[in-house]
Amino acid sequence: MAARPQHDRIRATRAPAIAAAFGVASLLSACAVGPDFKPAEAPPGADYTPTPLPSTTDSAAVHGGEAQRFALGHDIAFDWWKLFQSPALNALVEQAFKANPTIDAAVAALKQAQENVYAQQGYFYPNLQAGYTFQRIQVPGNTAGANAPGLQGNNTNIVQTPPDSSSVNKARPVTYSFHTAQLTVGFVPDVFGANRRSVESLEAQAEAQRFALEAAYITLASNVVAAALQEASTRAQIEATKEIIRVNEKSLEILQNQFRLGYAMRIDVAAQEAALAAARALLPPLEKQYEQTRDLIRALVGNLPNQDVPQTFDIASIHLPEEPPVSLPSSLLEQRPDVRAADEQVHSASAQVGVAIANRLPVFNITAVAGGGATYLSQILAPGGGFWNLAAGFTQPLFDGFTLLHKERAARQALIQAEAQYRSTVLTAFQNVADTLHALVSDATALKTAVDAEQAAKVTLDLTAKQQQVGYVNYLTLLSAEQAYQTAVTTRVQAQATRFGDTAALYQALGGGWWHRDDGDAKTADSARTTPADGDSLKLADK
Repeated sequence: MAARPQHDRIRATRAPAIAAAFGVASLLSACAVGPDFKPAEAPPGADYTPTPLPSTTDSAAVHGGEAQRFALGHDIAFDWWKLFQSPALNALVEQAFKANPTIDAAVAALKQAQENVYAQQGYFYPNLQAGYTFQRIQVPGNTAGANAPGLQGNNTNIVQTPPDSSSVNKARPVTYSFHTAQLTVGFVPDVFGANRRSVESLEAQAEAQRFALEAAYITLASNVVAAALQEASTRAQIEATKEIIRVNEKSLEILQNQFRLGYAMRIDVAAQEAALAAARALLPPLEKQYEQTRDLIRALVGNLPNQDVPQTFDIASIHLPEEPPVSLPSSLLEQRPDVRAADEQVHSASAQVGVAIANRLPVFNITAVAGGGATYLSQILAPGGGFWNLAAGFTQPLFDGFTLLHKERAARQALIQAEAQYRSTVLTAFQNVADTLHALVSDATALKTAVDAEQAAKVTLDLTAKQQQVGYVNYLTLLSAEQAYQTAVTTRVQAQATRFGDTAALYQALGGGWWHRDDGDAKTADSARTTPADGDSLKLADK
């Protein structure tokens, strides 16, 4: 049996050596320095109020004045705005989701964050590069020595000729081509987990961006609902204000006639003129607010100011949900996208501490190169033209002016900052829910009071009208009663709109039901509980 050629024996031993090197590198990549992140837990004993809330709110005998009963622990639908039973509002929200650029921006930001994760994960694998180089070379022919290129270039043994010789055997330059092709494999084993911590940090940032997308949907829906309620309220206030102006104009006309006949004094006319001017001054701000609200609605659905939307809103077309849900305190932090995003920022900062620590430790690397070279491209892989090398080493920072040390300390302070910002976000979340619950209770009472005042003003107006008909009071007294009644109507309309707005704010404060959004980018919040946990309760008092 013929002996193996030398280059074949080299190739046979090279592959196991390279495989063994990569195997050792993989075994070394078994740990990650730095703190291991643990999700934060809800503060023990957390609740929304120090004293029990009433289980139901006050009611009023008017549209939108129904008593609301808090549904403790009930889940929240993503399309919570449909509970207001307004088809126009439903259509407006859906249009906003499709056309508002903030959603497109949030989706793109999420995809960008995910691509950054995929890019960083690529460093877990060896880097393979292919290279090819073509050279056209001319070497001087008067190069001395046994390896004179003249012999290689044209098989002629060129002899160096002294400058003063008359010999005709002159040295000639040698021109030839050279082709080189090679494969390079480089690998940096993640011995101390620097890359794993980097990937972990980027994954946390991607999760934070996902929650930012959910917050964008919730905020947009809440803004559309708030704008629709604002339009309905402003429209009703404009109608009431116009009626007040009409009453004041009629009152001034009567006083002017009485003044001409000598039955009224000029000071009475002046007082009524001032009252009319004050009533008219109320109208322009309301009209401005109405037009700006319409501008806002157009912008929310992605339209320019000159591109109107067909939907219009009034209080009568919107219904008040009678059983608003109240999430358990232990579930709030898992439902609020801003809290979840803040938690992921803590996760990212924690992983960056591991990256900073790993950067101070040795970095190992392995490089393998194999290829061939020849003066003719067809012979580049022929025996005798191959080459290879395998190199392994490490670098250890010894002195860098304490740069890496201070970067590690900075990363630890960034983690402390992220933890503090998380706690601040938690406090804000509980405050939002508490503020909204108090507003629901108080504003229901305020609406009841406003309705009572409106009814009292209406009774006064009706009695004054009867007295004026039989001559017990003059027409000015009747007009004054009408003006008081219209003012009470305006107050009641504002109280109605406020109550609707409080309910929409509660859905937003409780997380907006983002975990039920049917989208490929949204994940189910498995931890968003809707049943009481041990020791978890909400203080509600029977009313």
